[in-house]
Amino acid sequence: MSIESVKREFEARALPLEVIEMNTSTATVELAAAALGVEPARIAKTMAFRLKEEDILVLAKGDVRIDNKKFKNQFGQKAKFINSEEVETATGHPVGGVCPFGLVKPMRVFLDESLKVFDHVFPAGGGANTAVRIEVDYLKVVTDGQWVDVCAS
Repeated sequence: MSIESVKREFEARALPLEVIEMNTSTATVELAAAALGVEPARIAKTMAFRLKEEDILVLAKGDVRIDNKKFKNQFGQKAKFINSEEVETATGHPVGGVCPFGLVKPMRVFLDESLKVFDHVFPAGGGANTAVRIEVDYLKVVTDGQWVDVCAS
């Protein structure tokens, strides 16, 4: 189970994080924000992209979109989401629960500059009814993430 892989990573790495499991869906930014009682922007949506050489994850504020020109300038190719049928195979997480923790294989993680307006955010926790509260600076450390500017303001 995907949620269990996230919990195992937190335990194995002695990370002071926990998976928040809810009785309601958090599969979209709007549902997650409502379930957590926060503004949609504070949800750190995790987007899985397929580049020519590798799959990557990009985390961004819940209310922004990928800017195709910025993405191409950053990565040298057009933004191509991993299709929903392949997301779980690529990440180990189902659609709606994709997060940078407990991945089935190592993936580079990129954090969009849009997240910097918050002290903490809520990415998913491996399932479509989960979240993880994490400080933005700590998210960068834990994921070994790289800051990028690939979203429209």
